[in-house]
Amino acid sequence: MTSDQRPTAEPGPGVLPSVGSSAPERRVASWRLLAANPVTVAAAVVLAVVVLVALFAPWLAPYGVNEVDVAGALQSPSWAHPFGTDDLGRDIGSRVMLAAGTSLQVAVVSVTFAFCVGVPVGIISGYVGGWLDTVSMRVVDVMFAFPVLLLALAIVAILQPGIATTMLAIGIVYTPIFARVARASALSVRTEPFVQVAQTMGTPWWRIMRRHVLPNIAGPLIVQTSLSLAFAILSEAALSFLGLGIQPPQPSWGGMLFAAQGFVTQAWWMSVFPGLAIFVTVLAFNLLGDGLRDVLDPKQRTRMESRHR
Repeated sequence: MTSDQRPTAEPGPGVLPSVGSSAPERRVASWRLLAANPVTVAAAVVLAVVVLVALFAPWLAPYGVNEVDVAGALQSPSWAHPFGTDDLGRDIGSRVMLAAGTSLQVAVVSVTFAFCVGVPVGIISGYVGGWLDTVSMRVVDVMFAFPVLLLALAIVAILQPGIATTMLAIGIVYTPIFARVARASALSVRTEPFVQVAQTMGTPWWRIMRRHVLPNIAGPLIVQTSLSLAFAILSEAALSFLGLGIQPPQPSWGGMLFAAQGFVTQAWWMSVFPGLAIFVTVLAFNLLGDGLRDVLDPKQRTRMESRHR
């Protein structure tokens, strides 16, 4: 057999063949499509700034988080206090920056918990099916029957309010969402030929899910993670506003809004800047999720690629 007649390697199960492009080239194309969307780029830049501020807030904040100055209470924005001061004379700008770290910490930990619990439940239910799928999804349906905030309030009310309880409550609330997304994606992937071939070859079910199912449902899960981070920040702010989330003196955007409700007409800056921080961060996560969905969804990706050609 000559070198021209040698058989070429076939792509393994779960790997889509590429015509004239390698895997690194496909990844570059995805980044180019993301970079070509100015809204997605702007959202990513805003989130990068928020993350950097949250990480370096202890060194960037010009004042202490609970540095009280009663004589300078309710000062309007100035050079000394760009975001003004609250009713105790604390610098709002410093508290907003330090609260960013708390909000992001709660969002990341709670969404990670929901992902690690919900995704395995959804994949196993969708792949195995039968009575296991029925029981798992009925439990998920019961959790979906409760409004998100009401279920979080019930969990926090049973346990002691605090940052750990807030993370756990939000994580439990968003677990059914990841379970539903993972199950729906697994149901469509398990009928693919490469999964059936792996089953015929006697591959263990756990290896099929790890090597074939999970990589092929990563797109919807990535998008759902981005959107869940935004809603987790809103949930944390709502719980803190109601006094069941982050407890004083630890700063939080929702707690700052609660403290500002009695000074809306007298000191507008006490509510505007924490509210603006929530608005900008949540909007950036949502816009980034929309951009990721466009790139990871095959139909939207095809339209974007056709416009670039």
